[in-house]
Amino acid sequence: MELRIFTEPQQGATYDDLLAVARRAEETGFGAFFRSDHYLKMGAVSGEPGPTDAWTTLAGLARDTRSIRLGTLMTAATFRLPGPLAITVAQVDQMSGGRVELGIGTAWYDTEHSAYGIPFPALKERFDRLDEQLAVITGLWRTPAGETFDFTGRHYQVSDSPALPKPVQRPHPPILLGGMGAKRTPQLAARYADEFNLPFVSIDDTVTQFARVRTACQEIGRNPDELTWSNALVLCCGKDDAEVARRAAAIGWDADELRENGLAGTPAEVVDKIGRYRAVGSQRAYLQVLDLADLDHLDLVAGEVLPQL
Repeated sequence: MELRIFTEPQQGATYDDLLAVARRAEETGFGAFFRSDHYLKMGAVSGEPGPTDAWTTLAGLARDTRSIRLGTLMTAATFRLPGPLAITVAQVDQMSGGRVELGIGTAWYDTEHSAYGIPFPALKERFDRLDEQLAVITGLWRTPAGETFDFTGRHYQVSDSPALPKPVQRPHPPILLGGMGAKRTPQLAARYADEFNLPFVSIDDTVTQFARVRTACQEIGRNPDELTWSNALVLCCGKDDAEVARRAAAIGWDADELRENGLAGTPAEVVDKIGRYRAVGSQRAYLQVLDLADLDHLDLVAGEVLPQL
């Protein structure tokens, strides 16, 4: 079971804050550093000093880290056109020496779209656009050098593209899709995903949605075992109950609620909870770290949880 660190910078973080977390995650043995792709804070926090762009951040981290993998949970398809996004991700993959992963989704937070002048179509159109974006992005990356790529869709058209630049990873950086949609989400995952991720859901919901995606893979003749299966959960680990309560209060949560719905408790409790997700097929856990100043939190998990996995 691989553990990765997942951050939410829209809640308030500078690039230097994110770099400190990424470097500590790298030094202590976590598998990857991921960040959300949002332009507006959520909840009662101020969000200051304001949002940071996901791919600008990852470009910086590509040069300021050495070995840790980097990615998004999830890039909003509404934020970017597919051709420029393919270029951006390929370039950051080059800058990192082949360490980038693209998590991408339909987007859901309508308020951030209105706050920054970004169109926010209805859900069906967002799924339609995501489908075409995935076709364009993977088509550009997979086009052999020296050949051109064309695509004619309802929302996007590509003509005589040189399909450059190419990412370092071949045929392309891993693509992550996720969510609890009952029909189109499993279909898109079966066709395009290298990894399927479920954020903040129960073990029972994990079983249900993993089964839907496996069925969708089988329906198109794909082996479901080709996918990596993962969950994202809020992290709140402490050496004892008092430290768990302190860390929960620091992020505005109740410790008992986090024990029920997140990945919270002593190292032994966290290991046990991870084991229950592993038992239903999860292979990676993205640990949502909300207090980015608390680097000791990462040290504790690296020292007392990672060795048991």
